Amino acid sequence: MKITILTICPEQFGDFMKTPLIARSMASGLLDLQVVDIRDFAPGSFRDVDDSPYGGGAGMILRCQPVLDALESVRTPESRVLIMAPVGEKYTQKDAHRLATEQHLIIICGHYEGMDARIYPHADEIISIGDYILTGGEIPAMVIADSVMRLAPGSMKEESTAEESFENGLLEYPQYTRPADYKGQKVPEVLLSGDHEAIRRWRKEQSVLLTRKHRPDIM
Repeated sequence: MKITILTICPEQFGDFMKTPLIARSMASGLLDLQVVDIRDFAPGSFRDVDDSPYGGGAGMILRCQPVLDALESVRTPESRVLIMAPVGEKYTQKDAHRLATEQHLIIICGHYEGMDARIYPHADEIISIGDYILTGGEIPAMVIADSVMRLAPGSMKEESTAEESFENGLLEYPQYTRPADYKGQKVPEVLLSGDHEAIRRWRKEQSVLLTRKHRPDIM
């Protein structure tokens, strides 16, 4: 899988690309992660990528020329182009599975007050990770890249993702590890029983209880 991120803040992705899953996937050839600096496509010695909005208003707007030139430099017939913006559809695990089947994702990161409206028609979809405002689309782009990459065959053990929250309409059951007794807080006996069917039933019951309590909207 190839993921190309268009941003005016490429330095934000340095540590992200060193995280274990991403770094391991890149080293093994499972992931080709490319970060493109939009400023490289801005004319002039100052490489201005933003300007004040027509009609007045606070903030600065990303100009369409450098963004679209950067996009055309990396786009191919196999590419699917995403824009990270508050006006987009809210991102879900179902979307992560869908995007994980794509050959090439291009993620455009907004910044400042927004971007020129003429950029949006060049995207295949607009995505939001939640109903709040961030400084730019860089963190949302990392969310998309991480959630999609971990679903790619070979990046993680299949059983590691099969029973996670949101995979079956429920939150994941509680997990425990050593010690079995920590200051009087004990691991449920069923998990120490060795009875796999009883453990399976307990985990399903706990998933239902947790979902009803914390996220009844997804049931």
